[in-house]
Amino acid sequence: MLLTNSILLAFAATVTALPQFTGFPGFPVRGGGGSGGTSSNTANDVTNKSPCKAITVIFARGTGESGNIGSVIGPKLLSALQSKVGAANVAYQGVPYPANAAGNAQQGGTGGALMTSLAQQALQQCPSTKIVLSGYSQGGFVVHKAGSSLSATPPAAAVIFGDPQNGQAVVNVPAARLKEYCAQGDGVCGTPRTFQITAAHLSYGNNAPDAADFISSVTSVTA
Repeated sequence: MLLTNSILLAFAATVTALPQFTGFPGFPVRGGGGSGGTSSNTANDVTNKSPCKAITVIFARGTGESGNIGSVIGPKLLSALQSKVGAANVAYQGVPYPANAAGNAQQGGTGGALMTSLAQQALQQCPSTKIVLSGYSQGGFVVHKAGSSLSATPPAAAVIFGDPQNGQAVVNVPAARLKEYCAQGDGVCGTPRTFQITAAHLSYGNNAPDAADFISSVTSVTA
């Protein structure tokens, strides 16, 4: 589904801010390793130049979420992936873009360029790491933008939750290496595209274990 300017403006008007979450009980977030670059809603393994890992996830949070990985799915994906492949194999970096309501009309605003830069920095620091782009809600726009800028160093995979551009390819990511999660009743990614924020749009923490399985499979990294 191609998004017109009028649809994007409607999305921006609807998604003024997501509720501020404090996390999910039972899913502690472990640090990214070395000197550490991860707290409950912030992850900076790339910018902190933490030790190289087999997988580096660059994650873009949704509108209004705190930190740089938010709380709806960002921390839960990290925890699930660490459990699946081992914390010693995972670096995690949030994209420090505004993630404000206006950004929806701008398809993630500056987020795409920032995600691209972080992916390139990760590969400069750790040439053998496998880059996984991931995003939630407005963060989906960011993944689509970044993918189109990484033709020289294509990501190993992309995983998007509640993607406003669900149904569109991520350039430079083969279909078999792209995983889209769209919960039933989510008007941001589903049909009809109402862009109303419902409980379904806030449910993606439930998909963290499956997403971790997918990342492990496509990158061939296991514990």
